[in-house]
Amino acid sequence: MQTEELLKTFTDLVTIDSPSFEEAGVAAYCEEALRNLGFTVCFDNSGKQTGSNTGNLLASLPGNAHGVVVLAAHMDSVAPCCGIESVINDGVITSAGDTVLGSDDKAGIAAILQGVKENLFMDRPRPSIVVVLTTAEEKNCQGAKYLDEALLRDVIKSCVAQSADPDCLDGGPVPCVVFDSDGAPGTIVTGAPYHYSFVARVAGKEAHAGVNPEQGVSALEIAAKALASLEWGRLSEFSTANIGMIHGGQAINVVANDCTVEGECRSVYEDRVKAQQIAITEAFETQAKALGGSVQVDWEIDYPGVFYQTDDPFLQLLKDAADAKGFPVTYLVSGGGSDANVFSTKGLKPVTVGVGMTNFHSVDEYITVEDLENAARYVKAILLTMAAQ
Repeated sequence: MQTEELLKTFTDLVTIDSPSFEEAGVAAYCEEALRNLGFTVCFDNSGKQTGSNTGNLLASLPGNAHGVVVLAAHMDSVAPCCGIESVINDGVITSAGDTVLGSDDKAGIAAILQGVKENLFMDRPRPSIVVVLTTAEEKNCQGAKYLDEALLRDVIKSCVAQSADPDCLDGGPVPCVVFDSDGAPGTIVTGAPYHYSFVARVAGKEAHAGVNPEQGVSALEIAAKALASLEWGRLSEFSTANIGMIHGGQAINVVANDCTVEGECRSVYEDRVKAQQIAITEAFETQAKALGGSVQVDWEIDYPGVFYQTDDPFLQLLKDAADAKGFPVTYLVSGGGSDANVFSTKGLKPVTVGVGMTNFHSVDEYITVEDLENAARYVKAILLTMAAQ
């Protein structure tokens, strides 16, 4: 492993400011790096929908052996992520302390770039490779949501048609590895939840709180009783629900005639998340009817769930690649979503894997040099394992 080269790529990437919707600098860096490796690079027009200053990056390189695989990561970071200064002490990479490090997900990008590069320079067998780097993942996966599926399909087909295995597409979803999870390389995410968000708009009737409160209908009371009638937090091992924001009322001496409640529910099981949706909606409607108000509950799916059995052939391939490098394999069901959830609707079969990011989304974020190296080694191993099938 060319550690110095890998570290330079990673530290270069984290010093490029890339808050969500401002990923153009990272996109330009990656475009140049991928073109230098022989990839054909293009961008979709998703920026028009997301508001990002660049589209999603799609790059392709025909293979000299069996198969095709999509390698994916995202280009944005959570705040505070501008002016990042990386520090390496005793094999641990951190920020200087007043920003995040950005290993979420620039460790994933660096691993892809270095792993592919070393595979190419060693002239090893490889499947056809398509790299997808998205924008605005940290904003409910908006880049992935607006990824141009027709363009993605064309890029994959064109790449495979020029490869040594032009008949490898069987009409099913294309294998995709998303390098965007905590856990050491060898961590394989077998499931991530369906995520639904809601806005409940409660209407009551205003009245003077001291003179004639009986003539009023408190929207806040309706909301409070609805919320109190439900369970929140962890509902079961793989299901949760949460209230994030409540707004309402005009003054302390006025019975509140309006209240807005925003929240979410998640589960890796679709029937359970839909049951929770029904329960939340019915709770608000029941209390509104009982107290003389009204309510409108609107739901939106932020992303669908993904769930695999560990004996799935693609997961077995990922395990074999980890075994080949001596990485302990850990299966993980995540409570959070990622681009993988959305990719499952774009003709891909996405599995998220660990790259070693730790304490991400905080100024205490770090990654070890060893995990960064192993993430790049894992990329190489996946390519070799797939090519050998």
